[in-house]
Amino acid sequence: MPTNSKSEERKLSKEELLKKALKPARDAMKLHPFYKGKIEISPKSCIRDIGDFAIWYTPGVAEVCKDIYKNPEKVFEHTNKGNMVAVVSDGTRVLGLGDIGPEAGLPVMEGKGLLFKYLGGVDAFPICLNTKDPDEIIKTIINLEPSFGGINLEDIAQPKCFYILDELRKKMNIPVWHDDQQGTATVSLAGLINALKIVGKRIEDVKIVLIGAGAANIRIGMLYMAYGAKPGNLIYVDSKGALHKGRTDLKNHIQKWNMCEITNKDNLEGRAEEVLRGADVLSAASKPGPDTIKKEWIASMAKDAIVFATANPIPEIWPWEAKEAGAKVVATGRSDFPNQVNNSLGFPGIFRGVLDVRAATITDEMCIAAAEELAKYAEKKGLNENHLLPEMDEPGVFIEEAVAVGMKAIEQGVARLNPNRDELYKMAEFAIKRSMDETAIKMKTGIIKLPE
Repeated sequence: MPTNSKSEERKLSKEELLKKALKPARDAMKLHPFYKGKIEISPKSCIRDIGDFAIWYTPGVAEVCKDIYKNPEKVFEHTNKGNMVAVVSDGTRVLGLGDIGPEAGLPVMEGKGLLFKYLGGVDAFPICLNTKDPDEIIKTIINLEPSFGGINLEDIAQPKCFYILDELRKKMNIPVWHDDQQGTATVSLAGLINALKIVGKRIEDVKIVLIGAGAANIRIGMLYMAYGAKPGNLIYVDSKGALHKGRTDLKNHIQKWNMCEITNKDNLEGRAEEVLRGADVLSAASKPGPDTIKKEWIASMAKDAIVFATANPIPEIWPWEAKEAGAKVVATGRSDFPNQVNNSLGFPGIFRGVLDVRAATITDEMCIAAAEELAKYAEKKGLNENHLLPEMDEPGVFIEEAVAVGMKAIEQGVARLNPNRDELYKMAEFAIKRSMDETAIKMKTGIIKLPE
């Protein structure tokens, strides 16, 4: 993992920081064709000789099929359904690239599958659909339910992503999650919990400006409010300016209009640079930068300002620019800068916990439990301006997160299984350690070749 110390960052010039920021893109163009994809299916059962195929396939498997037919819940005992998640996208909102289509979105969905497996021990399958019709997407996903223990929606344009999520959550008996909404919101809340500790402010007191009113930021603001932020202290800004009760142009956009009605108590109007004056927190999930957000806007914020610039692949403002403008705590969505506020810290552990208790849904309270666990885990190691959240190379955080989510699901009565805390911990630890060990062994033995 990259070194994220403040001392190292100060040693680098702006040119060196920019060169470092652009390196992952260059490496990606070399290594994707080298491996021709990032994930594959491999056996988890023993194959002592070809005689075992009579057990795993015909004729032996017929007895298993009949057992499931008599007792449908046995599918979770006889198959891998309970550990399989579909990562579904139509390619209409891929990263910060927009509507680039299902084929171009496939590398992202494969990457999601890689993180699911390595960090959470979850078998995730990329499924990119050749339709943009929301009802067709809903129908297709519902028809996939027999094969999967959960659904991860990914990179689907708004506002249809809200409709798709709501309909699937109503109609399916397995958890459906939109990571761009719930995942991003969970990790953003975790980051804000700790950032507020660092600057000595309370969530119920701060003025929060959310630049970008898409799926991610709508859900981020909702989770901030669920945790204790006062709705009136939030101000959303979209491409036309602040959301307020006079924005009748948004009445046909249910989610945005709802925010017009419940946030921005002073009914402030104007562009981002105007409503940011005096703000304590900037939570941006908007157009990729750099220079989407200007240094002078940050300079106008309150003392000890918190800036989350989470657009990918380039944040709305480079973190060193935000620091120079006076921000106290700065986070981005990237792992090569300090303070990564990225849903990669959330979905592997959250789904691990959800699958281990066979939860029927993922509630806001489960997201808050995950956020609090993330914040607590980082605080154990000591918080500072450049250590806001755990790193992805800390396996323990995903285990603890899984346990917190699983226990909350049990408490809320949405779990079908009822293991105790110790049992949940052992289940998560085994699944995650197994995935990491498997990858290490494959690299050591050359099954996964290392690039030169």
